[in-house]
Amino acid sequence: MNRVFHALDDPTRRRILELLKKRDMAAGDIASEFNMTKPSISHHLDILKQAGLVVSVRKGQFQVYSLNLTVLEEALSWLIGLNQKSKRKS
Repeated sequence: MNRVFHALDDPTRRRILELLKKRDMAAGDIASEFNMTKPSISHHLDILKQAGLVVSVRKGQFQVYSLNLTVLEEALSWLIGLNQKSKRKS
């Protein structure tokens, strides 16, 4: 879960997730949405993959990325559980 929160801590990675919420995208298409180098975007995508927030599939010569909602749902469930415990103590 630490990797998830680390990945979500960066605004570039959050923006990548917002883009992938709309549709699956090739790495080059994601990079074209930012004013940074492709290696920098690749680094952000790698962190998101390590956290399990995105998955990639090779299609020909392209890596196509998509959201992995399961990990987000688990993190959200954990956060909601913390909130409910806090309310019960009050």
